[in-house]
Amino acid sequence: MIAVLGTGLLGTGFARALVKKGEVVHVWNRTPAKARAIEGATAFDDPADAARGASRVHVVVSDDAAVDGVLARLPPGVTIYDHSTTSTAGARTRTARTDLPYLHAPVFMGPQNALESTGLMLVSGERARVAAATPLLAPMTGKLVDLGERSDAAACFKLMGNLFLMAFTTGIADMLGLAKALGIPGPEAAALFEHFNPATTIGARAKRMTDGAFANPSWELAMARKDARLVQAEVDLAGIELALLPAIAARMDRYLAEGLGNADWTVIARDFVAR
Repeated sequence: MIAVLGTGLLGTGFARALVKKGEVVHVWNRTPAKARAIEGATAFDDPADAARGASRVHVVVSDDAAVDGVLARLPPGVTIYDHSTTSTAGARTRTARTDLPYLHAPVFMGPQNALESTGLMLVSGERARVAAATPLLAPMTGKLVDLGERSDAAACFKLMGNLFLMAFTTGIADMLGLAKALGIPGPEAAALFEHFNPATTIGARAKRMTDGAFANPSWELAMARKDARLVQAEVDLAGIELALLPAIAARMDRYLAEGLGNADWTVIARDFVAR
């Protein structure tokens, strides 16, 4: 029997996928109706009851406090796989516990990924524990990535990935703000990505940054800053406030003041990658 504690969108997907694979599944959620809505699973009003007798427990809740609240109610010795996005300190503390075998395995998934066993799952920690978990976790995802022995590495990479998701989503929002300032309807502006795919440059830009290869620029910092001024002028005329551009411009100005105008504009990452 497998228990899924936390049946929000992601947990519901996991539970339904396990049921579909023929597993006996117990579920719990702090809103009981959500757990009871999962056909083929047995719902419980207490996480301890749901977990009792389980071969493993999957925790899918909102934050550190929710994870700790669930773990405090579980019987000793049950194996925990935690897919929640949490702090690195929380991941380290929970991994160090001896009463509840714990492994942090956060995911880059939506509900449909969880249901279809696609998407990406991260894992890290003590080697024997990860090895034992791998054949159990791998069928739940399209790709399971082992980030090594550091107990909080999965938490670290999950937070880094989420930051990037926030940044590029806000970038799209800012682009739509500029489009509004320019009198271009949002759907027409979004159609730019049918022809222009900046995602293909991510790997090369990240490598240039981590290598510190800021000479031989493809886009000089001074020219990038000029373009930022052009954008700012357009939105200012329309009374539109952008979220990212002012911060980017301030970072650019800092490095321009150091005489780096002819460097590749990725030099704005210099202080984070300097060896």
